[in-house]
Amino acid sequence: MKRLRGFSLVELLVTLAILGLLAGLAVPTVELFSRRQHEVELRRALREIRTAIDNYKKAVDEGKIMVKPDQSGYPPNLEVLYRGVVVAKDPAKRANIYFLRRLPRDPFFPDSSVPANETWGLRSYQSEYDRPARGADVYDIYSLSPGSGLNGVRYREW
Repeated sequence: MKRLRGFSLVELLVTLAILGLLAGLAVPTVELFSRRQHEVELRRALREIRTAIDNYKKAVDEGKIMVKPDQSGYPPNLEVLYRGVVVAKDPAKRANIYFLRRLPRDPFFPDSSVPANETWGLRSYQSEYDRPARGADVYDIYSLSPGSGLNGVRYREW
């Protein structure tokens, strides 16, 4: 008598159960990895934009950029950081100073069709620390995401 080769129904069910268990363990790990990558991107973008804002202020203090006496010396908006500002001592008004090559977007902002400069919350020099508000300049930026990081701190407080 010939013996048939193959798997029994019980063997197939056990194999499927093990595969399902492994997949169930892998999904949270993949989600955690993705979230961690977004947090790294957020940290990098915040550092890059804040450094550009500080460099703009430094250029104003050094007289490379002209501002009116009643202005704080911080950029009026985020666009001037990558579009450039005319050098104050250039008589032909052709030389520009650039502080960013491109404006990074908030990686946690849900709508990818929105321009990068609208994905950030802006805090003016005149606003209070604990209640950031828009104003005549950009003193600081923050994430508009309502979520919290893996460290428990809300993204808008980073």
